[in-house]
Amino acid sequence: MILELADIRIHPGQQAAFDEAIQRGVREVISKAKGFQGYKVNKGIESPERYVLQIFWETLENHTIDFRQSPAFADWRAIVGPFFAGPPTVEHFSLLAKSA
Repeated sequence: MILELADIRIHPGQQAAFDEAIQRGVREVISKAKGFQGYKVNKGIESPERYVLQIFWETLENHTIDFRQSPAFADWRAIVGPFFAGPPTVEHFSLLAKSA
């Protein structure tokens, strides 16, 4: 399993609308993508315009090719992109260890 970690900054004062948009975007678009295995969204306490989106994929290619090179990526960005204060920082991770 691959973890996609997206560090997202949005425009100030848009938190309530973005809270709805990011959940809708995952539910309606990303969750239907090949290899999607789940997600988590965390929002900043000290930095309320900062969000950390974690998406779990079966393979790296499920995100980088199957999703990002599909029309669904444009659908996702149409939902959440207008809130972005700048491009999100996106990185991928493989699991090293976890608790029981």
